[in-house]
Formats: sequence, C-alpha cells, structure tokens
Amino acid sequence: MNPSSQLNQANWDERAPLHAASQDYQFDQYVQRPAHLSQTVQFDLPMLGNIEGQRAVHLQCHIGTDTLSLARLGADVCGLDFSPASLAQARRLATLCATPIDYHQADVYAAAQVLPAGTFDLVYTGIGALCWLPRIAPWAHTVAALLKPGGRLFLREGHPMLWAVNEGHQDRLQLDYPYFECEQPTVWQSDETYVATSQRLANTQTHEWNHGLGELITALMANGLQLTALVEHQSVPWEALPGQMDKGADGEWRLREQPARLPLSYTLTAVKT
Repeated sequence: MNPSSQLNQANWDERAPLHAASQDYQFDQYVQRPAHLSQTVQFDLPMLGNIEGQRAVHLQCHIGTDTLSLARLGADVCGLDFSPASLAQARRLATLCATPIDYHQADVYAAAQVLPAGTFDLVYTGIGALCWLPRIAPWAHTVAALLKPGGRLFLREGHPMLWAVNEGHQDRLQLDYPYFECEQPTVWQSDETYVATSQRLANTQTHEWNHGLGELITALMANGLQLTALVEHQSVPWEALPGQMDKGADGEWRLREQPARLPLSYTLTAVKT
C-alpha cells in the first residue's frame, strides 16, 4: 500500500465507528424499519431502476448503508472497502438487519483480484469515493474487469467543479484547487469528520485527487464501456459549501443564491460492450 493510501486508511479506520454511532447514518432506522433506504440510494432510484435479482458489487462501500439499501432493492450484493474498521461496522449492520452481504477488504484497484471478474450485472459506487483515488484509469479498468458483457456501471459523485471550489470562502465561489487529475495530491489536515461528534481524530492528514469529467469518460471508453447517461445535479447530500447552502426537504443541499452557477454532483451510467 502506498503512503497516501496508508494515511487515508488510518483516517477512515478512525471515522468508521464515529459514523456508525451517529444519527447521520441512521443505523437504528435500518434495524427498526426493514424497508428503510439510505438517502443516497433514494436519490438514485429514478436512474438506478429495477435491480432485483442482479448481481451487484458496491465499491468503496464504507460502513455499508448504501450496500444494505441495494440488497433491500433485491440485488445480490457484495461490498468492498480498504478499511477493516469500516467493514466491521458494515458487517455488524448487515447482521443486525439479518441480511446476508459478503464484504471484502481490498484496495479498489485490486477488486477484480479478490472478486470473480466478469460476473457482475452492476458496479455501484456512491458519492465521495473517487476523490480518494490517485488515478482514474486503473479504476475504470477495474470496473470493466468486474462487469460481465452488458453489465452496467452506476456512479453518483461530487462534481469535479465542486471539488475545485475553496469551501473556506462563504461569500463567493472561488476556484483554488485542481479540476484535472494531478500527480501530487491535495493534502488536508483536520481532526474532524463530517458527522456530529465531540471526538477528535488522531490521524488528521488525508490525500485527495480530483478527476475531470473528460478524464473519467475517456478512461471508461478506453476500457470498453459505453456511456448511457450523464446528468449533472444542482444538489449534493451534504453542506459542501458552508454558509452558502440550504437543505431541502429531500435532504439535499443546494446553493442559496443562483444555484445554476455550479454543478454540485453528477450521475453517470455506462454499459460494458
């Protein structure tokens, strides 16, 4: 594992129990309400469609709330993540909900080495995942290797334009960070995570990379995937730009002023030819 991945894994290992204990991830709701779905998957439903009976893999699954939601939609789903602490929470949630989900620990680039290649109807990845990957091309190769012919990639992610905005400015949209993939990561230092908790992190440094839409689509096409949809959204499921956003009844955050100025997230689907 490279130094950046080691730093990021240590950070996510610390976050996992805090996330599982928070109301933001609603573990109690999944246990008490057998039909409960994550907010992310609820948003995805119109484009995700009917996945009942499909063999699916959720890449970078974290603590498994979206993975469980896919299972509740009828998919035969497994999850993969590099964080053992995250997978421990995902397995605990699946057990509490009496839902058999097979979880695997591996770097996402190695997914096709630990999972049966060429067997999946659906590769799903949720928001806030791709920014942890140094290169998008080997990720696209992994997606193609996992899918069977005619299988589908479903991706919703934070928009690369959003990742380029400096969230420290609450009075304007200022582009301070790379839009395109760069060799060197953007380095962050923070002892906080994105859920409400009084506990501070000891592993405070993380490394992230942006990937432009053109880079992503080119990588998928180069690996035999055909784009079937690309929808840019004016909303995102967290307060990405503090002081400039309002939360809607659907749980999504939108710019308070002139929301058409900036795409905040996107959904992309592609089929393996």
